[in-house]
Amino acid sequence: MKKILLTLCFSTMIIYAKLNIISSILPEQTFIQAIGGDKISVSLMVKPGNSPHTYEPKPSQMQDISHADLYLAIGVEFEKVWLPRFSSQNSQMSVIDISKGIEKLAITGEHEKKGEEHDPHIWTSPANAKIIAKNILAALTQADSDHAAYYQQRYEALMAKIEQTDHTIAKLLSPLPKEKRAFIVFHPSWGYFAKTYGLTQIPIEVDGKSPKPRAVQHLIQEARRLKIQTILTSPEFSDTIAKQIASELHAKVLKISPLAPDWSANLIRLAEAIAAR
Repeated sequence: MKKILLTLCFSTMIIYAKLNIISSILPEQTFIQAIGGDKISVSLMVKPGNSPHTYEPKPSQMQDISHADLYLAIGVEFEKVWLPRFSSQNSQMSVIDISKGIEKLAITGEHEKKGEEHDPHIWTSPANAKIIAKNILAALTQADSDHAAYYQQRYEALMAKIEQTDHTIAKLLSPLPKEKRAFIVFHPSWGYFAKTYGLTQIPIEVDGKSPKPRAVQHLIQEARRLKIQTILTSPEFSDTIAKQIASELHAKVLKISPLAPDWSANLIRLAEAIAAR
């Protein structure tokens, strides 16, 4: 009798075992959870307030890697160094690139001229978000075909939300005339968003560094010409220079992070800020 009970318990554990997934950033985790629902468990690498450009995993996160079934990579900078180490830590873990199929843009600024680096913030465009969602669906279905219909249903609901988000943003921004379609941001995180909606992103940061005084003055003059009243920055970076420019312009500083977990509300908030200027 005891043996039968143990067998039943073990069988139940197998039936209800969740896929253990690692995600790099919060918006990606949001998409994965939206599709995976209660059939998966998602661990996050880059915690709130940290930058994916320079992040180093903690020992506890390396333990998560040891028990993971999938690592869904999205192309952020720290992955270049750490993904090989993660694979060495857990050779059974599948690493899947969910940015596959997305056309990468050059980083706005110096690298755009040199063509040396690509902008990793691909999720800031609804069109890209659809591709990311499709790649997540494929990864989950391949790893757990028993729940394919469940994942498909949740994927379709997520796609509907992405489409609605796109519609809302387009409606907010469509009245803006050509001369008011530029915005200033400290770190160039919104290139894909800007391209999607016909906007121009003007970064304060140059080649990953704070600008020199002459460059700051040029930005102030450009902002005056464009009548920009909001300077965008994010919690992951210092807002000192953004506040300096805003003070000169009698403008406001809006902190908005591309890494916010509520992807839809975050992009709509950004569109509202640009539209209101």
